[in-house]
Amino acid sequence: MPPYALGDPAVLPFVLIPVILVLLLLWGVATAWRRSGEPSRGVLLTTAVCAAAWMGTTWFVADAGILRRWDATPPPFSLLVVGIVLLALRLSMGRFGRVLATGVPLWTLVAVQSFRFPLETAMHALYERGIMPVQMSYSGRNLDIMTGVTALIVAVLVRRRVAGRMLVAAWNVMGLALLINVVAIALLSTPRIGFFGDDQLNVFVTYPPFVWLPAVMVLAAFAGHLLVFRALANSRPARP
Repeated sequence: MPPYALGDPAVLPFVLIPVILVLLLLWGVATAWRRSGEPSRGVLLTTAVCAAAWMGTTWFVADAGILRRWDATPPPFSLLVVGIVLLALRLSMGRFGRVLATGVPLWTLVAVQSFRFPLETAMHALYERGIMPVQMSYSGRNLDIMTGVTALIVAVLVRRRVAGRMLVAAWNVMGLALLINVVAIALLSTPRIGFFGDDQLNVFVTYPPFVWLPAVMVLAAFAGHLLVFRALANSRPARP
């Protein structure tokens, strides 16, 4: 793992973007619960505490080297992946997700995914510094930057009522497919599998702050797509 500094312009986004995503989540909670007419203070406080605890815990286990125990069975990193999936499902599919999906405008849910554009540019910079393997960048097999670029376009079209549910549904399927693609590439690149060769291993995500790439940003992207699907289902015209 090459040396790096938190103040490096290629590294700093892995701190700033997760913090911004948490702030957006808190804004969404406050907005959705206010529109639902229910008290939001308790939910807002619980969300903030849980988010801080999750980010602090993942930073700690990465800093302690726990995630780099690839010889363990199962590898601790695989448990992190399972935790991310379960947490995303919990956030999006329960009552919490229902209130968010109905209380936050659809175009806003789409626009939030634009964070993947600056994320992908930062990931490409990491590849150029030798920190991240090429296959996880847009110079390799990762096309997720398309989701970030198109998110703002689709959000503006929906906000201005130029486009509607069909465009959002198509965009959401594309974005989810591209997310699954890069996650699969990242997992295949871990030392336990090493599909792309021993010189192209994905180990940087086991160090802070890069651990927040899967623990916060992939989590936000996955849960965000599920919320968009739920919002689309909620806005479907009722059958006579």
